[in-house]
Amino acid sequence: MSGGALQEEGRAIASALRTLELEGEGLEALARELEGGLGAAFSRAVGLISARSGRVIVSGIGKSGHIGAKIAATFSSTGTAAYFVHPSEASHGDLGMITPEDSVLAISWSGETVELANIIAYTRRFSVPLLAMTSRPESALGKAADIVLALPEVSEACPHGLAPTTSTVMQLALGDCLAIALLEKRGFTASDFKVFHPGGQLGAKLVALRDIMHTGERLPLVSPETPMAEALVTMTEKSFGCLAVVDGAGRLVGVITDGDLRRNMGDGLLQAKAGDIMTRSPKVAGPELLAEKAIEIINTSGITALFVVEDDRPVGIVHIHDLLRMGVA
Repeated sequence: MSGGALQEEGRAIASALRTLELEGEGLEALARELEGGLGAAFSRAVGLISARSGRVIVSGIGKSGHIGAKIAATFSSTGTAAYFVHPSEASHGDLGMITPEDSVLAISWSGETVELANIIAYTRRFSVPLLAMTSRPESALGKAADIVLALPEVSEACPHGLAPTTSTVMQLALGDCLAIALLEKRGFTASDFKVFHPGGQLGAKLVALRDIMHTGERLPLVSPETPMAEALVTMTEKSFGCLAVVDGAGRLVGVITDGDLRRNMGDGLLQAKAGDIMTRSPKVAGPELLAEKAIEIINTSGITALFVVEDDRPVGIVHIHDLLRMGVA
């Protein structure tokens, strides 16, 4: 690489680092505000939204609008019903999407966005709670709002101070804060999350073992007294490479794996009983364990299958191949 190219690369990296530094300072300023006056408003906003039966209608224009659309999407995927309404479209009929049960989150850095005027007026006319995310509480939007989420005044990363950069990072971050606080307040679980994310690798990771495990006649079960000659036949027929050893009450007391067979290989193996060579206290899982956690247990334990138990009794089995076919690993 020539000297000129190296200098150009150095300038680009320095620019990127300055941008990250300034945006990081914005996030630090936002955190300080949350520890101060913004914290009380934030808490009120979480309480208000969680108490409403309708959706959060998010609105904004320009870069704030793009951020608002993402915030609405994050709300919706984490258990808070939300919808983005473009302020210009709202003035041409989309105000009808807003119901008295909803709340409105309007985003405007200056708080003087003309396009938001009709939405603001609509919320005041029909007593729809209005939350403002702005850097100017004294603005038209701030004065009209029921709750003002006041963002700190900071320098944009843009060297001209024009392109929204640090400001939009803070807007996005505060939106994420709202979404996660509402998620936690509602007790939104990973299983709930899966309902809104059924597709792809993420959906696969959020599947519970109850939904994918092999059950009933597919389970490779033997008793401690089962001769190994017979146990090996069961192990071969079931094709999981392991056996669950259960007592007379059906409780799991051990497992036999390929590793146990290798460790006990010899002339006496076929004359031994299952209870003689089984591994006690094996790795097991509950039916509600997520596939992502199951693959973690399998990988860290050096095993290929995991028995699923309820009340100490095996009710299913999941093989690593089941998880790989789903795209979990």
